[in-house]
Amino acid sequence: MSIFDKKRLKTDRFAINVDALRRGYYADKYFSNAALILNSLQAEGYSYRGRNPRGADGADELLVGNIEVEAQIFNRRSPTALIAGVDHALAQLRYATGYFDRNDTWVETWQELEIDAVQDGVVTFYDGDPENVLTVLQLRGRYRDFALLETSMLGVLSRASRIATNVYEVLEAARGKPILFFPARFDLPEVQAIDGYAYWLALHRYHLDTGIEVPPLVSTDAQASLWSGKGLGTVPHAMIACFLADSVETMIQFARHIPVESPRILLADFNNDTVAAARATLSAYWQHYLAAYKEGNRSEMKRWTLHGVRLDTSAKLRDRSLPESAEPGVSPQLVRIVREAIDSAWENWDLPANLQGLASEFCRGTQIVVSGGFNREKIARFERQGVPVDSYGVGSSLLNNDKRTNSDFTMDIVRVKVRGDWLDMAKLGRRPCANPDLERINLADFD
Repeated sequence: MSIFDKKRLKTDRFAINVDALRRGYYADKYFSNAALILNSLQAEGYSYRGRNPRGADGADELLVGNIEVEAQIFNRRSPTALIAGVDHALAQLRYATGYFDRNDTWVETWQELEIDAVQDGVVTFYDGDPENVLTVLQLRGRYRDFALLETSMLGVLSRASRIATNVYEVLEAARGKPILFFPARFDLPEVQAIDGYAYWLALHRYHLDTGIEVPPLVSTDAQASLWSGKGLGTVPHAMIACFLADSVETMIQFARHIPVESPRILLADFNNDTVAAARATLSAYWQHYLAAYKEGNRSEMKRWTLHGVRLDTSAKLRDRSLPESAEPGVSPQLVRIVREAIDSAWENWDLPANLQGLASEFCRGTQIVVSGGFNREKIARFERQGVPVDSYGVGSSLLNNDKRTNSDFTMDIVRVKVRGDWLDMAKLGRRPCANPDLERINLADFD
């Protein structure tokens, strides 16, 4: 459940391979070993025979194979992390908690778990002390029933929370300007749904914190699948190549064949002359727009509105409109030159006075989108310099997993149940922790 829509994401939305989870296919081998040992001890009725170094009362009566534990899952990204992936982890628990009996029949035991979890979209804080963490998911139950799920639960929490936090930080750098989510081509297609959901959570968290509403803009339908959205886009460079490097004709055919609901955004850098491409496309669209305007046809006016110009110049190239001394790639200077060229394009159209205001508005309504190598630092630089960018396309940097962006999760057993009492049993350097955002979970909600 996210704090924004109060809706649980059901298991069928995640396309989870339940049988593989139950059989430990995705589990680190030491968890498979743990489950095997505990199941074997349960079968033989083993009672604890060890040295009992922490002096637990009643240890000699403990049936280790059926030991009940309290496990806590937490994140240590500092100073904050935006939590995502909780519903996915809970769905795993709902359908893969249990064991196979001697006949290889699955026996589900999820009903016996006691679970508290935060909602997707909450924020955790970490001060660097692993004894002072905010638990995002707490489990109480028989360890052998869910031991195989630790790897996969931590994996989805780590990835989704990392991407959600990375997106949030980019939104902060962009000061609430739209962020086009472009990392699909940099990873496996199977992760697009959870990645897009993490992006969606970041937008909603940013809105909650700042009051600024940012529209979700993803490039694939899969990225939008968990929040019932759709992917958006215009044309790739490959399409311009199909029109023999003619960006204008490409955009004309785009306008003719693509529904008016899809924004018309020129990919302007194919011939490394973004000013010429932008002005030529505006001029071509204007002819159709003006005809529709004279007919009062608002739908056709929308069809022939150039909503944006995207600059995606390679970092090794300097746009033809810039001097030799200028910064290559998509630079502040290039954006400013293109902005000026767009705003003044109508001045060369030899229009009567009564149409000049309309033409000026037509041109000035065209936004500038930048992409190619943008990350939090580059966006922050553009914003500090007041570069007239309307939105940013960001790709692989949103997947960053380095020392600063690392959002790894850990699961610790912190208590065990002996003779009906819960005893502290965390490894040294850890302790049971809490979180005021924890809520009691009913796994039946995932049916």
